[in-house]
Amino acid sequence: MPSFDIVSEIDTQEIDNAINQAIKELATRFDFKGSTASITWHGKESKIELKAEDGTRLKALHEIVVGKLARRNIDLRNVDRKDPAISPLGHATQDFIIKQGLDGDKAKEIVQAIKGQTFKVQSALQERQIRVTGKKRDELQEVIAFLRSRDFQISLAFKNFRD
Repeated sequence: MPSFDIVSEIDTQEIDNAINQAIKELATRFDFKGSTASITWHGKESKIELKAEDGTRLKALHEIVVGKLARRNIDLRNVDRKDPAISPLGHATQDFIIKQGLDGDKAKEIVQAIKGQTFKVQSALQERQIRVTGKKRDELQEVIAFLRSRDFQISLAFKNFRD
């Protein structure tokens, strides 16, 4: 039976490249000369950490990182931007959490959307992805077109299309 998988993944190499570009820009920008501002990528935790002396420099760091991520075609819907933490001394930090895979609520929402239509397919949650199977390839392509037309506040990719 034909099938495909619905996943939500971001290429960590592209994130690494975007962070390296942001660090290079940070080193050459005049407004950060003599500053202790830093951008750190924690690959194991899928977290980007921004640190600056004050809120305005943190906002500038935020714009640099978001611009570089967008330029590398990383879907910003999968980047969870935490609120900035500003200490009484003025030091500011902010974390960006990179969401990989479909969590339970989003996966259930996608499965319910597929079942809510008149498609003759089965969808099942497997680990952090959804497997969709059907008898006809055309129906699976209709499901893909339907999912692309809806916004689930997360990037969706379709892999392992098999006949």
